[in-house]
Amino acid sequence: MTTEEIIIAVVRVAGALPVLRWAFAGALIAIAVDLSDLFQMNLLDLGGVRNYQSLDKWLDVSYMLTFLIAALRWRGLARTLAAALFVFRLVGLGAFELTGERWVLAAFPNAFEFWFLLIAWMRHYRPEHQFDLRHAFAWLIPLVVLKEAHELVLHSWRGLDNYTAVGLVQSWWEWLTAWIR
Repeated sequence: MTTEEIIIAVVRVAGALPVLRWAFAGALIAIAVDLSDLFQMNLLDLGGVRNYQSLDKWLDVSYMLTFLIAALRWRGLARTLAAALFVFRLVGLGAFELTGERWVLAAFPNAFEFWFLLIAWMRHYRPEHQFDLRHAFAWLIPLVVLKEAHELVLHSWRGLDNYTAVGLVQSWWEWLTAWIR
């Protein structure tokens, strides 16, 4: 591993740990830190990242494992669906590693992430709420659709491949500040 890859890995793993103490806030931190590697790759010059998609997917497992550990503390349908969605994404990650084809990631969307956020939010802000099968799927279907759209943009259509994180933020900033000038 390059020095840059090691730094990114340490930051990503450390960013996943707050989930173990604060499920909802920790998940938001982990997701923000997940995005940080895009900025680190633009700002660090310590050997580069040889295969970003593979590195990113392996590091995703670190936050997904903390999400799973937290989800296994839940009871009932929320826990069962979380575990099933985790396994589904893990199968997709395995298929991606075997094939190297990014469309596989869209075929196995990470609905686990969105499900975890929903349940962690509910447990934090509405702890009395209980899911039955009908309500769970009423939430799960739009979550899967949203995550599938996200996966298609990133992996099938490669909508952000021609941008750097810093360049994208600079473009947004210029667009926003153009209104002020």
